[in-house]
Amino acid sequence: MSAVITGLGVVSPGGIGAAEHWRSTLAGELRVGPIETFDASRYGTAVAGQVPGFRSADHLDDRLAVQTDRWTWMSLAAARMALDDADYDPAAHDPYATAVALGSGAGGVEFGQREIQALWAQGRKAVSAYQSIAWFYAASTGQVSIKHGTKGPSSVLVSDGAGGLDSVGHARRVIRRGTAAVLAGGTEAPLCPYALACQSANDRMTVSRDPRRGYKPFDVAANGYAPGEGGAVLVVEDEAAAAERRAPQVYARVAGYAATHDAHHHREPAPDGHHLSRAMVRALDDAGVGPDDVDLVIADGAGSPDLDALEAQALHETFGARTPQVPVTAPQGLIGRLCAGGSALSLVTAALALRDGIAPAVGNLDDPADYGLDLVREPRPQRVDVVLVAARGYGGFNSATVLVRP
Repeated sequence: MSAVITGLGVVSPGGIGAAEHWRSTLAGELRVGPIETFDASRYGTAVAGQVPGFRSADHLDDRLAVQTDRWTWMSLAAARMALDDADYDPAAHDPYATAVALGSGAGGVEFGQREIQALWAQGRKAVSAYQSIAWFYAASTGQVSIKHGTKGPSSVLVSDGAGGLDSVGHARRVIRRGTAAVLAGGTEAPLCPYALACQSANDRMTVSRDPRRGYKPFDVAANGYAPGEGGAVLVVEDEAAAAERRAPQVYARVAGYAATHDAHHHREPAPDGHHLSRAMVRALDDAGVGPDDVDLVIADGAGSPDLDALEAQALHETFGARTPQVPVTAPQGLIGRLCAGGSALSLVTAALALRDGIAPAVGNLDDPADYGLDLVREPRPQRVDVVLVAARGYGGFNSATVLVRP
């Protein structure tokens, strides 16, 4: 069975909705800015990618909003957009024909912080009963499933920044086992004080107060990443089922997927990019294509000199002598690293690149480091039939997905 992407839902710093995300990406609009929701001046990192104009009231009723975290609000909104885009109504199908599989790295940290503060200040009776479910990393999967009445085999994938790719890889596996459609992807909202303090422990975030000098993947001035909120949810369907119901569009076929782990150290990356390359090579093999067939790579683009160099090493190991001719991009430099939401959003970007025949530029790139890569500097009209998307998660996770033109 083949799995195809038929619907896109986006809530990102680049905009709400896939069309706005794509427009701002191609326009090169930098959406990383000073953190606005609290005073971050005492933190090492004070800039982030924030979703402009996102309000829960525009996407769900108040009764559900008070039970859930901002991260779940974004998943619910993105799922609704993806279903509308695919013209797919779960209620029109057997409940067991639709599943939910989302990536999650942070969980409901803002909700959790608020309730911990209430506990400290007022005692246990001040803590909401919803604390027990709102912070939980599987809460968005559960709430999306409840909202749309789906009873297919649902899951949450926890692999930090690789989670969005892993969720779609898992969705394809679920479809092969007989479920017709899966809502996959992921969102994150890790921009409260507690979440920022947790991320600071990795020593990978930019300390620049100037957004333009902050998150700069593959740049000689790379100095760490800017965190961000948002992500994407995609409708992934069995290709035959999508054809039978006459889905209005098929953006891409999920042709290949693979995941590896560095198995090196819980904080430090392996000293080479071999296991990231293994994920790429295995994904290409799974797709039945070779390195010579790839038209575009959407890289992980960590934005730290050592991690960018390791990814470049992995690309050279994967593509060999062809490496300098393979277009490589990392548009996330415009919006920040959104944890699992970022790799889910990279799949949306890949699907739109396939649709429109455009390679988007690396975000916030001014002076490319000499990695021997064809880094896309401006949006590049070109034939795009095969896209390789890579993502890494803190702790050694590596994932790769191959999308091909349907």
